[in-house]
Amino acid sequence: MRFHRKNSRRAARTRGFSLLEILVVLAIMGLLVGLVINNVGGSFDSARVGTAQLFVRESIKTPLVSYQIHMGDFPTTAEGLQALVARPAAKGEKWFGPYITEAGKLNDPWGEPYQYAYPGTHNKGRYDIWSKGPDKQTGTADDIGNWDAAPTGAK
Repeated sequence: MRFHRKNSRRAARTRGFSLLEILVVLAIMGLLVGLVINNVGGSFDSARVGTAQLFVRESIKTPLVSYQIHMGDFPTTAEGLQALVARPAAKGEKWFGPYITEAGKLNDPWGEPYQYAYPGTHNKGRYDIWSKGPDKQTGTADDIGNWDAAPTGAK
């Protein structure tokens, strides 16, 4: 019996993990979590770019064309996209809006207002609409506009 007790004490001491083993496992888990977070973050950025592309190329077309039909032309650059939400002071009698019900829909996925110009410099005789993109600066490579097939800054 005495021999049995001695072996059980020794076995009890060797059954657990050492502090070093636990730290190694935690470090590996931390690295894996970091990799997952980086990959998810990249997917989120791609989704933002896709949302902005969809808005400037498709979603805004119907409200702008409806405005054009009622008012006879697109909003001016000075009136901007706000003319789709609130009646312009100078041309109010023909306005049958709001053409977009929430002004917040006029902000890009980065929280910045979409940019608008009529007549456009990229789309002659039509309007230009664009997002300043992730860097929130207009006129840079990551701008997302209704004139290009894909922004140069998109991945």
